[in-house]
Amino acid sequence: MGKAAKILSASGGVLVLAVAMLYMAGVFRTGIIRPGVVQEEKSEPPPARTAMATVQWIPQVHDAVGTVRARMEATISSQVTGRVVSVFVREGDFVLEGDPLVQLDDRELRARLNQSEESVRAARAMEARARAALAGADAVHAEVKARRERVKSYFQQEVATQQELEQVEAAFGKARAAVGAAARDVAAAKAQLERARNHKEEAQVIVSHTAIKAPHGGQVARRMADPGDMAGPGKPLLVLHSPHALQLEARVREGLIARVERGAPFMVVVDALGAALEGFVEEVVPSGDPGSRSFAVKVSLPPREGLLPGMFGRLRIPVDERRAILVPQEAVRRIGQMEVVRVEENGRWVHLFVKTGQHANGQVEILSGLHGNERVALRGPEEAEATVLDKDRRVAADQGGRERP
Repeated sequence: MGKAAKILSASGGVLVLAVAMLYMAGVFRTGIIRPGVVQEEKSEPPPARTAMATVQWIPQVHDAVGTVRARMEATISSQVTGRVVSVFVREGDFVLEGDPLVQLDDRELRARLNQSEESVRAARAMEARARAALAGADAVHAEVKARRERVKSYFQQEVATQQELEQVEAAFGKARAAVGAAARDVAAAKAQLERARNHKEEAQVIVSHTAIKAPHGGQVARRMADPGDMAGPGKPLLVLHSPHALQLEARVREGLIARVERGAPFMVVVDALGAALEGFVEEVVPSGDPGSRSFAVKVSLPPREGLLPGMFGRLRIPVDERRAILVPQEAVRRIGQMEVVRVEENGRWVHLFVKTGQHANGQVEILSGLHGNERVALRGPEEAEATVLDKDRRVAADQGGRERP
């Protein structure tokens, strides 16, 4: 009797274990969509709007990263050494060509300019005296020359003596020498005046360098000087660029540089703007970087609101084509992390789980789940994007997959 009870007890335990395993396997539960099974929809009517899943060849691209820069950028520095007195602009200000930017202390340089102006006046007066002396020497020389001619004539007529002739010849020689000396004094005075004028012009140029002006119109990108700072040759004071003439400077690897030609159009993606801009290759630097095996490429960009120098950009270089299946964005529904497309199969509408790829121009690439040329349903304006029909029940994504009656 005890042995039979033990056998029945053991058999009951095995039976309970088997029932539990069958329950866990879902034998006693209905309404579960097993993996890989396409769920048929019987309760919903056909969709109001449909479209075809198309097969297209789309280009594959390589993204060459780069930075947006201004095509015209000038680093403003002083050509003379001096203390900064005033800075007339701030970062972000727009200026025109010739607008004042920075003023340096010019008192010492203006004092030198005044001295050079005095030197010019003195040299001009010296030249005037030398010219007057030359004019006097010329007059004496002319008078002595005329007297010499008369004495020579008298001597030939035996009216003048030999002594008188010698005296007039000596006077003529002195007068001619005086003219030569006066002419040399005039030349020296002219040279002195020219040197004084050059010194004055040099002083004027140096003084003009203390007033630093904009070499071209643009925007102040950076300001590195304030009143009281010392300025000198090679020390940057401001950076001026043209914000409406921008370009992308990207590095392109050597295996793709043959695909980039000057003047060719390329798409440039600026992530900060969420936009793709069409640009044209302005320059391909013919010398590559031996470290990265890449070449610098400069692509001009069209004006765009919000596009600023220093932004990150990607130069999209087409490298090949690949087969892709595309559907409208309205055809894809989401359930949490899953994506679903409603497809017509044999006259019935079913839900298929898919994996999507790139989104562009209102189309979504389907990486897996469709073969192409299927008719797909489009969401209506009244449909919620985050819900999908599971048999006769609707599973809400925001409820973590719990069934809702």
